[in-house]
Amino acid sequence: MSLNYTTYSSQLANLMVQDPTQPEYTTFLPGCIDYAEQRIYRELDLQVSRVVDNSATLTQYTRNFTLPTSVGVFTVVEQINVVTPVGATTSSGSRVPLTPVTKEFLDFAWPSQSSAYAAVPIYCAPINNTTYVVGPAPDQAYSVEVIGTQRPAPLSASNSSTFLTQYLPDLFIAASMVFATAFQRDFGAQVDDPQRAASWESQYGKLMQSANIEELRKRFMGPGWQAMTPSPVATPARQ
Repeated sequence: MSLNYTTYSSQLANLMVQDPTQPEYTTFLPGCIDYAEQRIYRELDLQVSRVVDNSATLTQYTRNFTLPTSVGVFTVVEQINVVTPVGATTSSGSRVPLTPVTKEFLDFAWPSQSSAYAAVPIYCAPINNTTYVVGPAPDQAYSVEVIGTQRPAPLSASNSSTFLTQYLPDLFIAASMVFATAFQRDFGAQVDDPQRAASWESQYGKLMQSANIEELRKRFMGPGWQAMTPSPVATPARQ
């Protein structure tokens, strides 16, 4: 069954044998949600975290390109496409996928961003988490499409439901309980219940495996690159 902010908080408090009205629990809850969400989003390549932002444009004769933030901040950039001809959109123009290379290669191949070297970019390299360089420097202010992952809005009283609470509530609860053992001082050998954290960590690991298989099937990365459940009996894998 899916959860929301209220039922999640109630279920978590019940497992912890904790009064959810206590100020200590109220202080603890945001940190617990953050721990569980960040861990799951890092360990699972969820399709729900993948977005497309085509609001950016390159600057003529300037090789630096700042990632757009109109739909959020990118955590991982998977693809950058330059749209040609200049002025065209993704629906009317043609995409030129940029090939990732090193910044050193771009410095060697195009040592200047002057008009003499400018053309439609075909390569890119990250400088930091918000800026890329492209090569060659653009000869026009082309539109850009960026595809990658972003962190979904966290669970809160004002955002009462997320993908994790709707489709992975068991995994979300297990991750939360790993954090909760630290709150209850059961995270180590010299505690009242030293196996409690290990038990929840083990349960989280099992749930993570099954969730990862399902997520891979969504992208046709199951056996034989199909949306099939792995079978220990059917060999070889389907082609």
